[in-house]
Amino acid sequence: MRIAIVTETWRPYTDGVVTRLVATVRELRRRQHEVLVIAPRGGEADFDGATVRGVPTFSVPFVYGGRPWGIPLPRVRRYLRDFRPDVVHVVNPIMLGIAGVTAAVSQGVPLVTSYHTNVGKYASYYHLGWLRPVIRFAEWLLHRRAAVSLATSAAACAELREREFLRVRLWRRGVDLKLFNPARRARREGPINGYPVPGTPVTVLYVGRLAEEKDLHRLESLALSDEGMHLKLVGDGPAGRQLRQRFAGGPVTFTGELFGDDLADAYADADVFVFPSTTETLGLVLLEALASGLPVVAPDTPVSREILGDCPACQFFPVDDPGSIPTLIKELLDRAPSSELGRAARREVESWSWEEATAQLVEYYEEARASHRPSRGG
Repeated sequence: MRIAIVTETWRPYTDGVVTRLVATVRELRRRQHEVLVIAPRGGEADFDGATVRGVPTFSVPFVYGGRPWGIPLPRVRRYLRDFRPDVVHVVNPIMLGIAGVTAAVSQGVPLVTSYHTNVGKYASYYHLGWLRPVIRFAEWLLHRRAAVSLATSAAACAELREREFLRVRLWRRGVDLKLFNPARRARREGPINGYPVPGTPVTVLYVGRLAEEKDLHRLESLALSDEGMHLKLVGDGPAGRQLRQRFAGGPVTFTGELFGDDLADAYADADVFVFPSTTETLGLVLLEALASGLPVVAPDTPVSREILGDCPACQFFPVDDPGSIPTLIKELLDRAPSSELGRAARREVESWSWEEATAQLVEYYEEARASHRPSRGG
């Protein structure tokens, strides 16, 4: 199959959407599909055998940390026409995605869209809350043109159906089960069955963007804790400088962005993972933590509940009481030996491989092709 992916975000930028797309493109190529990626300019021209076409970008310094946005130029239509795709997948359409959606429709190509980020809600964090109705209407308009509209969690699917999106399907979660693996924890000094090592601080890990919409203020009780805990923040973003000032003097380490083995080792070196965000539509870092055998503390939200379920290696904190996080971490680590918690965490994600997630995605592509009715303009 010839698959064109039009995405608002791509390498070298990093976030959960890029993580999913990178894994998906690799798996699609492994399955011998031809892939074209159209994305904001800045990345490589070829990725694992997929052709990448960049478009010019613009950015606004105070919006999403100055992140570059692709301009919806007519060249997107030309890229698609030259590639002759069997299906066009537009990821999180809001800016560049406008060109992807309109080009697919005008050329009579089956269209799939996917919803990953609550852009309207994020706007409120950047003093653009007044734009939320416009953003939500644009999302509704763009996604409704698709033969299949995907979301990455059941909670997000329910939200889209409530907003009268059409033909909504769940795109299952995935994680790199080889890279993120409890076996890495054996490298750490001290007895494997005795994490945390007696006499050392409990290492509490956060992985993700350092940005307002990630609700990192909820980690202040850890950053200022005198209860033998050390907070390690992996990632970077527009709130980085403010957080360093806010948490100055506390038991906190900022590592910057980490990738590949370095990121997997950061999970392996931690005792517990903490997830403060209430705005996520999935939260891939939760899956990475579980795959690494880490117990998790997360807010009591529908998305967290959906991913973590009743896993005995997980604990939920009330959204309006983040000050309880240190106590809940202690209770979680006292619940069972760390080796037992690690096995429980890993069991929760054993079936969530990128191979299975991508196989399902290909089925959705086939569904879009089977149900497609070309527009009169096509």
